[in-house]
This record gives sequence, structure tokens and C-alpha cells, in this order.
Amino acid sequence: MFHSRERHAKTSAHETALACLEAGITAALPETVVDSTMALEGETLRVQDSEYDLERFDEILVLGGGKATGGVAAALVDLLESRIDGGVVVTTAPDQEAIGPVTVREGDHPSPSQRNVEATQELLEQADAAGERTLVLAAITGGASALLCAPANGLSLSALRQTTDALLESGASIHEINAVRKHCSAIKGGRLARRAAPATVLTLAVSDVVGDDPSVIGSGPTVADPSTFDDAVAVLERYGIRDEVPAEVREHLEGGTSGEVEETPDESELAVANADWHALANGRTAIEAAREVARERGYESLVLSSRLTGEAREVGRVHAAIGAEIEADGDPIEPPAVVLSGGEVTVTVDGTDDSQGDGGIGGPNQELALAAGLEFAASETGAVLASVDTDGIDGPTDAAGAMVDGETIGVGDEAMARRALAENDVYGLLEKQGALLETGYTGTNVNDLRVLVVASETSRA
Repeated sequence: MFHSRERHAKTSAHETALACLEAGITAALPETVVDSTMALEGETLRVQDSEYDLERFDEILVLGGGKATGGVAAALVDLLESRIDGGVVVTTAPDQEAIGPVTVREGDHPSPSQRNVEATQELLEQADAAGERTLVLAAITGGASALLCAPANGLSLSALRQTTDALLESGASIHEINAVRKHCSAIKGGRLARRAAPATVLTLAVSDVVGDDPSVIGSGPTVADPSTFDDAVAVLERYGIRDEVPAEVREHLEGGTSGEVEETPDESELAVANADWHALANGRTAIEAAREVARERGYESLVLSSRLTGEAREVGRVHAAIGAEIEADGDPIEPPAVVLSGGEVTVTVDGTDDSQGDGGIGGPNQELALAAGLEFAASETGAVLASVDTDGIDGPTDAAGAMVDGETIGVGDEAMARRALAENDVYGLLEKQGALLETGYTGTNVNDLRVLVVASETSRA
């Protein structure tokens, strides 16, 4: 899975970190997830603890979007074979036009493009044509918010982009951003379920959201929307960006507050109330698989949290401190030990040395690892920390993340490493030190996965 694996696996601790990462990512792959959570027994489809009688349906469609949706569609076709009649999925996989009867449309991420809009329109046309005896398998995975792009009537793609940019720069939370985006969309916030009614909608999600909130994953196209047009307008007012968004967006949102534009479905609307939703995999899926590998190798294991958020470098320093404590005092776990964590860390861009004008080159997992590496070097801790984004793409780079130890930052390199962090320009330094981890696109996305390995004196060599 990892490029140049032999070079990275220089000690048993490094090799264990890689093996844990590989097991975690593999466990979250769509084919693995569908095989472990779904089964077909005669005409009964089992999804986790639920059962669906396929004899009730004349037609089965696969509709959805996200980075892992192509893999989910392929696994569903393998499972259900000729029972699937059609569908459309929008994903990032190149050079793939169909998976059996399911059409695959390549889209752009993270910024939606015109081809995203055209692909989503094709998907919505199939949803509109679904009947009462249609089962819609809605495959929703990380990246769906951008890939499933359908501007509400009267809105342009450029207006949506400008509005999203203003929201991102305002400091609004993801829930506040989604309140606006859902009310500017023809598919988000339960509208896909509404368009597919009276079909039966069964959502199969691979979660990239801390806490697995169905209304946040992919902006909740098949579930009730807890926000309203009033909430969306209030967000613009709260952050002082009302005049920064295009007039067509302001007019659309204000039309919603006055009742001229139909509200998104709430939990009382049958289209979403009758729709089932299953999280087939999430960050915990990856962590538990990694933990099993650690146990098999004779390491004590501890899950720090599957929901870590915050500034990447600070989270990295915390992991380094935990590693030092384990090595020195055997707390909170005796070595040899593996500490696991997941979630979604972020980077506040302050750097100025960037050809794109937004700081340097790197990603959250790379910054986390470099910050930990600095602490390892200062404390002479023998721990190893590997941190990756499970989709294989950390920030706008070709690396999944990085792996560091006490020798990653050499004597005399501390100032250079601190400057790289200050300028958000860590990629080049980590590449020079051979610390970058590369997988290419993995085919799944359940957010970050971190493995901290603290070896005993005898196993560290």
C-alpha cells in the first residue's frame, strides 16, 4: 500500500506503524465494508441489523456521490448482480464510465465544476423517474458535498462558489456553512430523498465526519434538515458577509424566509422520515482494525479518541508528550504500546511563502507529524508516530501524511523545522528527510488515522 515501504520500515516499531495504517485503511475500503455489513439471502437484503425484502421492488437504482462511491457501487453490483437496474454515481475516479448498469461520472473536488453540475443533473433525472416500487440505494461518502452539486433554481455555479468562499473565510462552523449551502441547493438537505419519492430510499454511508451526523455527511441529501432559511440568513448576518454574497443568493434565501421558496424537508416530511440510513464505516472502523494488528504483534493498545479535532501541530505535540510519558513512566499504558487516534485536524494558514499565495505546501497530517518530530528530537524519545488521511491525499499534496521519529529532525535542523511549521511549508522538509508517506488515492475516506508506537528497549532496535 505504501510506496517505498521497505525504506520506511527501518525498525520493528516503524513496520508496526505501517502495518496498523494498512489494516485501518483496508478495513474502510468499500469492498471490505459492504462485505462485512451487508448480505443477500435469497430475496432478503441484510444491512447491519435491518432487512429489506427485494420482492417488494420492480427496480433497484444506485444513486450517490463521494470519493468512495465508485467502490461502494462496484461492491453493490457484485453483491446484488442482475438485480440492479441502473443508476448514476459522481466520484473522483478517472477513466471509469460504468460499473455494470451504473453510470460513473467523474467530478472535481474540492471545488465543484460545471461537470459536477451536469453529472448531478443526470442523477436527479433518474431520481425524478423513480416510482413507488423503486429501491434507491443512495451511496453517500466523503466529498459528496462538492461532487453532488445542483444549484437551486435561479442560482449559478459561480454564485455558489462565491458564497462558499465567503463563508469559509468568515470563520463560520461547518454546521453554519451547511445551513447556507443546503438552502442554495436542489439536492442537499434531504432534497434528493424528496426528488426520489415515492421510491424507498436506503442510504449507505461511509462517514468522513466526526460524530457521524447524517445531516452533515455529504450535506445530508437523503435526511431531514434541522436548519431553515431563517437560519441561513442569520449566518450571513452573524458573520457580516451578507453583502459579500451575490445578490441572486441573497434574494433566493430571503425568498425562502418569506415562503416563496419551498423549505428543505424536516423530520415530519414522509420522504425523509421513511428513508433508512446506515453508516457502513467510519473512523472507528479503521482504528479497530489497526488495534487488532497491534494486539497480534504483542503491543498493548490504547484508543486515545476517534474524534480528535483542533490545530494539527498542537495535536502532534500532545501525541509526542503521550509517547514520552509512556516511555518514561509507563502511563497511561505500559510499553511496548500502540496508541491510536482519529478525527479531523485542521491547519490555520499563516505562512506567506507560497506560489499560490496561501502559505506553503503541506497538509494537516504532515504538520501534525513534523510538530511531533520536533518534540521527539528535543526529548530524545524513541517513539514513532505515523499520521495519514485515509483517502491518501493530505491537503493539496500527493502524500497521505508522514511518519516521524526522534531522528527525523537532525541536529541543527530544529530552526528550519520550526520555520517550516510557521510558514505552513512542511512538505519539502519532510520529503527531504524521507518522512512522507505516499499511497496514491486509496478509494476510501474516513478521515485521519494516527498510530503512535512506543517500543520496549528490546524491541526498539
